[in-house]
Amino acid sequence: MHSFTGLLALAASLPAFTSAVTFNLVDDYSGKTFFDNWDFYGNYDNLTNGDTTWVTKANATSKNLAEINSAGNAVLKVSTDTVVWNEKRDAVRITTQKAYPLGTIWITDVVHLPYGCSVWPAIWTLGQNTQNWPNDGEIDILEGINLNTNNQMALHTAPGCMHSTSVTQGGKSLQANCSVDAGCTVQDPDPKSYGNAFNQAGGGVWATQFTKETLVSIWFWSRANIPASVTKLASSKDAITSQDDWGTPTANYPGGSDCDLTKSFTAQKLVYDITLCGTWGGNPDFYLPQCSAQGPTTGAAACYTDNVVGNGSNYANAYFEIKYLRAYIDPSAPAVPGQNTSSSGGSSSSNSSASGSSGKAGAGVAAAPPITMAFLSSVAAIVIGAAFASLL
Repeated sequence: MHSFTGLLALAASLPAFTSAVTFNLVDDYSGKTFFDNWDFYGNYDNLTNGDTTWVTKANATSKNLAEINSAGNAVLKVSTDTVVWNEKRDAVRITTQKAYPLGTIWITDVVHLPYGCSVWPAIWTLGQNTQNWPNDGEIDILEGINLNTNNQMALHTAPGCMHSTSVTQGGKSLQANCSVDAGCTVQDPDPKSYGNAFNQAGGGVWATQFTKETLVSIWFWSRANIPASVTKLASSKDAITSQDDWGTPTANYPGGSDCDLTKSFTAQKLVYDITLCGTWGGNPDFYLPQCSAQGPTTGAAACYTDNVVGNGSNYANAYFEIKYLRAYIDPSAPAVPGQNTSSSGGSSSSNSSASGSSGKAGAGVAAAPPITMAFLSSVAAIVIGAAFASLL
């Protein structure tokens, strides 16, 4: 295994990523209007067996699980209320009402990530037709569980897509096949990309490019390393006209002969969510090595019994704090049927709805990182998880 220092040296030696295409600011989710134009899931986690109820917008607001803090940042929380045996704990999952086409760059600045035993947060995308997963594609930008220290990114597609072994990227490829449950995964070598170290560093920024030219590229910069051009964008409504100082992507999926990603992805919606335990985070193969000290329970029930049940004080750090999400679109990008993709400078109206159980999987895989298609029984999830343990 390469050392982190060695990987940084390798990344520094690679050519910088450049683009001659202009991307105009279309949507700015930030400040008091951050929660405008999002759908709150409004149902229990019936997708990854999480011990979570993703609340409606009304409940999220009344319970202060979705709010704007004194710094003007959006906060998504896990409830710290007391939960009795056989009940689920409240948390939040939000999805943009708008879908974004090939020709989009999303940039999100996150100050704090949910973290701790049983906690499973994610920032990811999915297609408009959730029943067609994974044929419409999925991009996992941020995902982790329990006490993990490094972010894991992935793509999920229909069979036939492979992640090239000769790709130029800063991260470490863990799985090449994009159609398996884990997806084609890439681990960020930066220990500040997830968990407690991420939060202590003041957070960071992810940029995800979804275009015909580069297909999918994901950059992560810890707070101290955010490029000057990205910092400047955050304080203006300027277009992205240069990526000269962005460096090498952390994860890079160029497609080509290994996969025609232009046929594997439709327009994508953005999702932020937090679930608990579930078929990855609560799987004993992944939970017990990190979190057995949480309580006396062993086996499949340990995560739920020793964390979710009780007064919830252990979830004080299980929250997102988000400065902004911005979407930039190439003016030549194809229109998404039924919606306007012209520059609006940000979201402006509020219209939430509960999507119930119509979505595909939640944030992550049913048995290993990150996502599976539908509700799996706990027994099946553990069997699949064991099969993937060798990949992690």
